Amino acid sequence: MKAMILAAGRGERMRPLTDHTPKPLLVAGGKPLIVWHIERLAAAGFRELVINHAHLGKKLEAALSDGRQWGVHIAWSPEPPGALETAGGIAKALPLLGDGSFLVVNGDIWCDWDFHRARTLADRPAHLVMMGNPAHHAGGDFLLDESCSPAQLRLADGGPTLTYCGIGVFAPEFFASVPRGSAMKLRPLLDAAIPRGIVTGERHTGRWVDVGTPERLAALDRELAAQ
Repeated sequence: MKAMILAAGRGERMRPLTDHTPKPLLVAGGKPLIVWHIERLAAAGFRELVINHAHLGKKLEAALSDGRQWGVHIAWSPEPPGALETAGGIAKALPLLGDGSFLVVNGDIWCDWDFHRARTLADRPAHLVMMGNPAHHAGGDFLLDESCSPAQLRLADGGPTLTYCGIGVFAPEFFASVPRGSAMKLRPLLDAAIPRGIVTGERHTGRWVDVGTPERLAALDRELAAQ
């Protein structure tokens, strides 16, 4: 199984830190956010990684190169200025990801979800890792019906929601409707697929940080340094 790290975002809320540094290269606990992912993916047995980029992408490539120092191989998927959003970026990278299901990880999060689990989910069209709603996203994203086996995602209808934490396992076919090279968010695909009962999910109860502001980056840095 291959893994894709999404690293093409501009990081507007992180400015001015991201004016000259790609958001995934911002440092917490002594290493760039994206390096935390690469090390944990390598430890979980992932050897083939795909990373997309747009804003300051050459700096990402210069910093990470082909990944050999972590025992992985990185294939790069450059995008035009402004990037292609999540679904568009994944669709563009499909030729690099191959025919099997793949793991997707947002490059601007910190999470201790066990990447080993991804291989056990390869038979799902789409599987999302969900978290309790943080204060900055109190409305959440979707319901998780844990009365089903496996647990199914439902569109929010007033019930208790959870937040998609930016980690998922997808089959290539899930992105078949996305025109190659077009910009498209992931949410419309999920909103169309969830009522069909093909999107499963799980609740992660460990640590997760959406590093969306300089304040949250500083807090994560202090937490990791203390460990």
